[in-house]
Amino acid sequence: EDEQIVAEIMRRRFFPALITHKTWEGFHFAGHEIRITEATDCYGAVVWPSALVLCYFLETNSKQYNLVDKTVIEIGAGTGLVSIVASLLGALVTATDLPELLGNLQHNVLQNTKLKSKHQPCVKELSWGIDLERNFPRSSCHFDYIMAADVVYHHPFLDELLLTFDHLCKNDTVILWAMKFRLEKENQFVDRFQTLFDLEMISSFPSLNIALFKAMRKGMMK
Repeated sequence: EDEQIVAEIMRRRFFPALITHKTWEGFHFAGHEIRITEATDCYGAVVWPSALVLCYFLETNSKQYNLVDKTVIEIGAGTGLVSIVASLLGALVTATDLPELLGNLQHNVLQNTKLKSKHQPCVKELSWGIDLERNFPRSSCHFDYIMAADVVYHHPFLDELLLTFDHLCKNDTVILWAMKFRLEKENQFVDRFQTLFDLEMISSFPSLNIALFKAMRKGMMK
């Protein structure tokens, strides 16, 4: 079953028939053809399999997780695929990442959602753990969903990542998080994450070493 679903997810990806001056990949999600411009010089500028897993989940579970008119923030949005799919499914989306990634992220979001989405997505800078209250004040920022795909990997900012989840998450916020397990450090982060949040694995793809989690603040999971 795992291999069948993974094959279906990977069939959503297609490549240009002709070589072009820009590197891009295509995807079929939410009834649209999505073209993502990539770069190969940094982690955040390519589409990782965890993003495809999360997009497939959002599309195939759109009744249970109805995103129409819901507020969504994606952290570590990278090329923007998850944010684009959430937007095409009707959400009010804020796509965030580091300042050096915002140009490509904005380009992808705009070209794939303009005149197609109910709500035009917003692209904002978010450096984990930095100026959170100034840029995303608790009193005025409320998100129904926080989405993240492959944000945990071998880097020194896991403390700041946990702080960012904590700052953005209200009592009724649902976190949807797709994660590829590579190193023991990732398991340790999951353990620390569970000191603040209840965590439920809602899908697992052993052939990709990817798990999809749902999380809410402690005591808030129904």
